[in-house]
Amino acid sequence: MNSNRVRQLSFFDMYEKNARNLENMTAIHWNGQDISHTDLYLHTAQLAAGLSFLAPKTRVAVLCKNLPVFFHLFGAAAALNLTLVLINRRLSGSEIRHIIEDTTPCLILCDNEMAAQAAQMTDAFSFVEQCIVVDGPDENLSPLYQDSKNFTPKAFEKDDPYIIIHTAAVHGKPRGAVLSQENILLANLQLIQYYTLDQKTCHADILPLFHIMGINMALATLQAGGKNVVVEKFDPLQTLTLIQEQKVTLLGSFPPILATLSDALEKETFDLTSLTITAGLDAPDTVKKWEAAAGTTFWTMYGQTETSGLITFAPYFEKPGSAGRISPLAHVKIADDLDNFLPAGETGEILVKGPLVFQGYWNAPDLNAHTFRQGWHHTGDLGLIDANGFLFFKGRKAEKELIKPGGENVFPAEVEKAIMQHDAVREVCVFGVPDPRFGEGIKAVCSLHPGKELTKEELIRFTGSLIAGYKKPRYVAFVPDLPKTADGTIDRAQIKQTFS
Repeated sequence: MNSNRVRQLSFFDMYEKNARNLENMTAIHWNGQDISHTDLYLHTAQLAAGLSFLAPKTRVAVLCKNLPVFFHLFGAAAALNLTLVLINRRLSGSEIRHIIEDTTPCLILCDNEMAAQAAQMTDAFSFVEQCIVVDGPDENLSPLYQDSKNFTPKAFEKDDPYIIIHTAAVHGKPRGAVLSQENILLANLQLIQYYTLDQKTCHADILPLFHIMGINMALATLQAGGKNVVVEKFDPLQTLTLIQEQKVTLLGSFPPILATLSDALEKETFDLTSLTITAGLDAPDTVKKWEAAAGTTFWTMYGQTETSGLITFAPYFEKPGSAGRISPLAHVKIADDLDNFLPAGETGEILVKGPLVFQGYWNAPDLNAHTFRQGWHHTGDLGLIDANGFLFFKGRKAEKELIKPGGENVFPAEVEKAIMQHDAVREVCVFGVPDPRFGEGIKAVCSLHPGKELTKEELIRFTGSLIAGYKKPRYVAFVPDLPKTADGTIDRAQIKQTFS
């Protein structure tokens, strides 16, 4: 027997331990039902038995809203050494097709709403052997769930792919960030430490479970023995009702969630005294209003999918403007364009090393070599570390400029590529601008071919037909010509200064 197995810890082990120690305590609340740790382990083992025909490292694509089956899959994939390809349901059909083509899963699991799209992928690619709908309250009765009496978990190596999440597309196509079980388990330990999670923790899963922060907070809660209140789709009144009824203690958010919840609180009263921590990113005025209304402390952070989620933590107003203190599990330095390290207080690229750094991008050896050069993960983000160890985020490097509408990642190049497919558009420059609702909005400044006409509404609608709706521009400006630099390229800095 491989001696390495004695040093392995999987999420399936965690489920089994919780079932033994916590038994009938609630692990998941969903759709009015309480699912105990014992039942969660049993259903997960049954799903693992049903999927045991799959070879280790087989990819399984998941195209679902938040459902209990996500938790079964996290455990079953750990038990079988499978790789879950978690797909953002808000992506366009062509973007989903790219992810399927990139990762070649043999199985797609989907909810009813995504069944038609998943079926199209099954028809389009011969390597997709089956598409199975796992929606509804009786998913444990699915043919995938089988007798687990004789099921034995399979071995895995600590760097084996566990989850693939496709991140924003720098060069026009999303890239699959590969995370191991160890990456996620260690990321969870940070949240358990900083947020003091335990068996009394109750987390409201309003962030999608295909998103790294949604995964972090849900699995960290489970790892601590707490309860997840699964919300299929964010609704402010439903969320506030669940916080009150289920005594939720932990909540994650992205714009405009806080603003929406605060607006709802002005119309109706809820008892939110159980809520101790809200975590996310938002504007200072929005955070102040939420803290005052909910009586909770808002924590800020910095992280990426590529760093297994969060690597800095702090209450929002402990150091205003900062992203928090750096985690003990992350070594972070700031470097210039030549990879020379910079002293405290100077701005440069944020570099990270340590066990939270992802395994690399799927099928991208050249990109991985560049990203991991000099033994550091190059985030593409700019920042500085002050004398007290607080990280301050300062935007993106020019070649990796990023826009974050409502917590999603959008690269201008991806939007520009879509806009340029319109036959009326001659040139375009896309960048982020302040947005009162989503924190940041997408703006496109375009010039048209001579004799062509195009309205703002037509361009937005066209772009939304090619890429996810959250990636289409909310703001559009038409100009005769885009300004150029001395070498003839589009002068992005001048355009942003003029049109922001």
